[in-house]
Amino acid sequence: MSANLSFCALSNTLNFPYNPVFNRKPILHFLFPKAKIIASSRLDHRDGIEPKKQETNHSNSAIKAPTAPWMKGPLLVEPNQVLHFSKRRRRRKDSTFIENETPDKALTSKVSGGRGKKAMNKIFHRIEKLQEIVDLEEESWETEEKEKFKFTPGALWGDKDSDLEEIGEGLKFGKGIRRMPWQKEEEGIVIKRMNTEKAMTAAEAILDREFLERLRDKSARMRKWVKVNKAGVTQDVVNQVRLIWRTDELAMLKFDVPLCRNMARAREIVEMKTGGLVVWSKEDALVVYRGHNYQLGFNASPKKRRNLVDDGPNSSLSGGGEEESVSIDGSLYEREADRLLDGLGPRFVDWWYPKPLPVDADLLPEVVPGFRPPLRRCPPDVRSQLTDHELTYLRKLARPLPTHFVLGRNRKLQGLAEAVLKLWEKCHIAKIALKWGVPNTDNEQMASELKRLTGGIILLRNKFLIILYRGKDFLPSQVATLVAEREALLMRHQFHEESARLETTEIFSATYETSVNSDILGTLSEFQLFTDYAKQEVRNDEVKIQMETQKARLEKELRNQEWKLFMLKKKIETSVKVLEKLDSAWEPSEQDEDKEIITEEEKECLRSIGLKMDGSLVLGRRGVYGGVIEGLHQHWKHREVAKVITMQKTFSQVLQTAQFLEVESGGILVSIDKLKEGHAIILYRGKNYKRPKLAPQNLLTKREALFKSLEMQRLGSLKFYANQKEQAILDLKRKLKECT
Repeated sequence: MSANLSFCALSNTLNFPYNPVFNRKPILHFLFPKAKIIASSRLDHRDGIEPKKQETNHSNSAIKAPTAPWMKGPLLVEPNQVLHFSKRRRRRKDSTFIENETPDKALTSKVSGGRGKKAMNKIFHRIEKLQEIVDLEEESWETEEKEKFKFTPGALWGDKDSDLEEIGEGLKFGKGIRRMPWQKEEEGIVIKRMNTEKAMTAAEAILDREFLERLRDKSARMRKWVKVNKAGVTQDVVNQVRLIWRTDELAMLKFDVPLCRNMARAREIVEMKTGGLVVWSKEDALVVYRGHNYQLGFNASPKKRRNLVDDGPNSSLSGGGEEESVSIDGSLYEREADRLLDGLGPRFVDWWYPKPLPVDADLLPEVVPGFRPPLRRCPPDVRSQLTDHELTYLRKLARPLPTHFVLGRNRKLQGLAEAVLKLWEKCHIAKIALKWGVPNTDNEQMASELKRLTGGIILLRNKFLIILYRGKDFLPSQVATLVAEREALLMRHQFHEESARLETTEIFSATYETSVNSDILGTLSEFQLFTDYAKQEVRNDEVKIQMETQKARLEKELRNQEWKLFMLKKKIETSVKVLEKLDSAWEPSEQDEDKEIITEEEKECLRSIGLKMDGSLVLGRRGVYGGVIEGLHQHWKHREVAKVITMQKTFSQVLQTAQFLEVESGGILVSIDKLKEGHAIILYRGKNYKRPKLAPQNLLTKREALFKSLEMQRLGSLKFYANQKEQAILDLKRKLKECT
């Protein structure tokens, strides 16, 4: 390439030879502005290459352009090899990304959804499609054995050191491999979760398969059932099932909460109480088969009835083997819980949660002779109350524990309290569930009764559970017995010591006075007397301090109330002065002596006309001022009667306002009537009415009237609070007299 470049001395043009090998891409990757690239044909003769013939077509002819200052000679370049920076070049879309695009951009372009599952599926399909295209274009990539495409995540970014090692069915990535965005780093060994096999039911083990299928088909078509309420499978439900078995071999049961949440336990209870076999179950329904040898009116126990079912022609298991298997079945959790509850009382068979079965508290005795709340002693430097942190910890600790008791009554819980005390010797927490469907149960009363009998601490109480903690001061029965014995022994020793001291003082008493004065000297009685006197003195001092504190507090409160009353009186004086100034700003008019007189008939007629009028003049909080009188004359301009509505409460104020309007306007007061919205004042203008030319000058303006109304309201409030303060001062003075 270096041999083919030449610089011409007479020109500033760099000469490039024409090479058909590099015809695919432009030879120059940059150009100076205002420069033209020209391919020289003169050097082609030197290298033995024939120059390209000039074509007649102008579009295919070589282009000569200005050269750079250091170039010598012209450059001739074909038109398709010139880069035009003025026009934006559009990237040509290619089906393959080998030359133009990077692999990761080709995969993720035009894929919406970010890193979601849908976007990842689209990317994977594109990878498969790209692999097919590459396999078709380059035969070197094809292998003899056509295997399913396995995409290497490291290949997207060009990791040459990435490797895949097949281990079993999985893939193990090497050190240079990058994970895909949806892959997570897995540490340790991943163990596949094994699906547990469905346990075989008693019906499947005993009955033939064809016979069982027939029963299940018949069960699916049943539309009548026995409703099992919240109380569970009671004796009434069992009697209804036996009544159905007299006419049909199958009986359907539908369960309400809580048994509908655990149908496996419901199956066990039904089979145990009825003696039948559950052959079909769906959601909250079970169908019970009565058995081959069921006898009408047979009142044997469920165990004997199960033996009759097992002794049928299709029997494969015996009742004795089943009872033996029950003793060894169950997890370690169930066995430990059963061992904890053994000896506390009979179990609750209708338990709606999985085993272990809790103790039925309703079957425990209501009253236990000689029962007393346990003795409690708190360790030194330990508070018996629980902190918030301890309470939270104990509640979390009680969550996985099994339920110990099931309760359904509110009172007479001494038997349950005794069982709880026995349980607390092995477990710190007692968990008591409340029975469903039992009327008139009150969990608050239950919890308070148990707390009174046992002295424990309630961790949780709601309509489902009561959780009791034995407390930090709880003593087991043996320890409590030892403590009580030691206390009794200590009291006996104190009694003997007191008796010995009394005998000694009687022997060595010299005189009667001495014996009288010294009969209790150095004894426990003397110490007790001194202690009582000291306690009484302390009590007297405390009472005296409380009285002095109360007296000081009352005196301080009295001073505060007197200061507030003084400030209120100052404000009242200021408000009175402002009102006097406003009252002096207006002068009421004098009433005309020559007043027009109208008859009663005219008054009644004018009153009916005024009440029927729609237009009216409403008086607000400002009262009567100059603008009201002008509005009244405006009404009289078009009609003889004017209706004024006022919102004042008392009739005396309304009457005073009506008289004031009559005097200031010069009209005649017709009537005052009570309406729904207030009082209506009817005014007649008179027969000789003349409208005044000027507005009244002796009344207040609108602003002054509003200010007067606010000041009157303020004065009333101040007087009210001043009266309250005076009453409070009198009460404080009375209390001070009582304290002294």
